[in-house]
Order: sequence, then C-alpha cells, then structure tokens
Amino acid sequence: MEELIELLREVRDDVDFESIKTLIDDSVLDSFDILQIINLIDEKYDISIPAVEVVANNFNSVEAMLRMINRLKGTEG
Repeated sequence: MEELIELLREVRDDVDFESIKTLIDDSVLDSFDILQIINLIDEKYDISIPAVEVVANNFNSVEAMLRMINRLKGTEG
C-alpha cells in the first residue's frame, strides 16, 4: 500500500491518502487527478484500466484503488 500512496503523492502531495476514504465523493480529486493516477497505475503496475473501471467506488480511497489493481492483475485476496 505504501508504494501506491507514494505514487498518489506524485499527483497530489497535499492530500492525506492514508486517512481520507471519500476522495471522489468529497471532490478531493478532480477528473484531471484521476487521469494522472490512471496513467501512473498503468505504468507502475503494468495493467490497463478499462473505462468501465473508472468509477467513484474504485478511486474513493487507497484501499479501493489497491483492490482494483489486484483484481485487474488477477491477484485478488
């Protein structure tokens, strides 16, 4: 999880990703931030995030993003 948090800090170093669980619901991240995060995740984890996965539930928290990454990599659990 620390690796993902460091990645997210490259996009927004002013956000407490460890404690905020409503990054999308509370408009902490905007659409440009999400696009940057998607690109970084794609590169770092060697996955492609399909458009159908770009929903608030998958980006509301670090834990949600990690679940999505693991699911897309086939390493859920």
